[in-house]
Amino acid sequence: MQENVILQESVDLVRARLGARLASITIERAVFGLFFSGVKLSTGQGGLCFTPIKDIPEAVCCPSSAAAMPLSGKLRGRCAENYLEDIFGDNILKKALGIATLNALSSLIWELEPPTAYSVDMGRDAFDGVDVARFEKTVVIGALVPMLKKLIAGGCDFRILEQDSRTLKPRELPYYAPAEDAPKYVPGADLLVITGVTILNDTLPGILKLAKPGAQIIVTGPTASMLPDALFARGVTMAGGILVTKADALLDIISEGGSGYHFFGKSAERTVICKSGDIA
Repeated sequence: MQENVILQESVDLVRARLGARLASITIERAVFGLFFSGVKLSTGQGGLCFTPIKDIPEAVCCPSSAAAMPLSGKLRGRCAENYLEDIFGDNILKKALGIATLNALSSLIWELEPPTAYSVDMGRDAFDGVDVARFEKTVVIGALVPMLKKLIAGGCDFRILEQDSRTLKPRELPYYAPAEDAPKYVPGADLLVITGVTILNDTLPGILKLAKPGAQIIVTGPTASMLPDALFARGVTMAGGILVTKADALLDIISEGGSGYHFFGKSAERTVICKSGDIA
């Protein structure tokens, strides 16, 4: 595990961009859902992060579960700055809410100062414009179903690096390789597609160091919905995230075990963030 410099730089940038305004921003709502966790800021913006269910070994009985999330019942009204500090602690649940807060604050910054160095396009999926036939070798990190379907349909040469092979369907298993084999496969990839969960588990900086110069790199998922500067500085070509449009409605959905199928086009939109041009 490496220090997550991407998260540190992103938090530092949010603090710099918001300045003194940050001190007055609190969390109005915080929700842990089965698939996603999310927050709503006192300024109205919402943010999401993947819920790290498998990384909570304490969740086996009431006393140990209480230790896993000691702030339950006290999340509302807490300063957003405190949530940002939680990103760098040892508690994975508090870290997830911290990243959701980082994403919500990024949304606020885009409203206050629309970006000029990159574009944020709404209603698009990061995979839609990718011509997989252009790339000789592809590596997908995580069970990113839409991309896997495109690669299999196109008869492409690719590998799926995944920590848990049980997340893959039978037709995907022939392409599987253990996540620890990243040094073997990532340096040869012309197209590298990475789940945003790698931001949460702190593996993304190390993965990006393995990528060869000139590779096209996509980082995608709700966890990757933050200011993209730190990603672009490390060779990422495109970031695919989620922009919350109706925070309360979205938090209601995820609190009931909802996923993207339940909220896209209603309370949140997919986004594609590109530094310049398009990967297609």
